[in-house]
Amino acid sequence: MQKGIGDQFQRETGYRRSELTGGALQGSTKPEVYKRYPDRPRIALPAPETRAGAPLWEVLSKRRSVRDFRTDPLRIQEVSQLLWAAQGITAEQYGYSFRTAPSAGALYPVETYIVVNHVDGVERGVYHYAVLDHALEQIKAGDYRVAIARAALDQKVAYDAAMVFVWTALFQRCKWKYRQRAYRYIYLDAGHIAQNVALAAVGLGLGSCQIAALYDEEVNDLVDADGLEESAIYLTAVARPA
Repeated sequence: MQKGIGDQFQRETGYRRSELTGGALQGSTKPEVYKRYPDRPRIALPAPETRAGAPLWEVLSKRRSVRDFRTDPLRIQEVSQLLWAAQGITAEQYGYSFRTAPSAGALYPVETYIVVNHVDGVERGVYHYAVLDHALEQIKAGDYRVAIARAALDQKVAYDAAMVFVWTALFQRCKWKYRQRAYRYIYLDAGHIAQNVALAAVGLGLGSCQIAALYDEEVNDLVDADGLEESAIYLTAVARPA
């Protein structure tokens, strides 16, 4: 069987006891954990509700990919809940700000953006989630429904959604410690985050659809990622189920 780039990736990022090397990490070269857009318009999000809510086991049993959505908008409180579920800070310990989803080495290489199509009180556009402040930073204003649907391999579900999560990776954050192995961890991190959103959506009575099929360059253009230091890796469409 002919081996491809995926086979090579799996082989060359594997750990082997005889090949592991040690060495102290250089704290001075550690990348910044938080991406910021200080000059962009900002929307403060309402505090998330972290008590009560739907029972976990019931939520797990109801989790499905939903592709048929209603047109009524999401509320900003719902957006706040979803973003907090994705990557909200839950504890400050040992010099780390731990989040709702695990990350290898607490390095958090995944950034969260949203394309807002229908959210009450939030202008249509592309936004970055400022984790530290639990706020939205506007990257672009305008109607990007066609652009995000085309970027999602022409899937209508992204056009119909009230909002679409876009997750990118800042690779060096994880490579600083884990080198080439980092790519495995980054994709795992993204999966943890997306599952949190999928479960939070069920808990809120919403539907979600996870989308791994995407035109990388087109998604990168939407969020102004360069495709090298930062690149899109995953999407999730969210709205009220039909």
